[in-house]
Amino acid sequence: MSLSKITFFERFEADILSGKKTITIRDEAEKDYAPNSVVQVSTYENDRWFCALKIQSVDAIAFSQLSEFHAQQENMTLPELKNVIQELYPDVERLYVISYELIG
Repeated sequence: MSLSKITFFERFEADILSGKKTITIRDEAEKDYAPNSVVQVSTYENDRWFCALKIQSVDAIAFSQLSEFHAQQENMTLPELKNVIQELYPDVERLYVISYELIG
């Protein structure tokens, strides 16, 4: 079953709404988003809705394969990105890049 809702930390809201952040990297538990589906987006902290996104793709990736390109899509540096991923998913090597576009 594909998921219809996704949450982001509030600190990412402005980047998502401005189009600077166009991917999210999640673990196995959040890989079941269907390409071309529309998902409702809320803040992780208090479940406040702030936009809708259209899922473009979901691709498996190893932590060790994260690159400058992924960091740009996340609107951060590669060391920042790796840091955030390690904080959220310690010791997880298999991740999923979820590409999306903001629905106006």
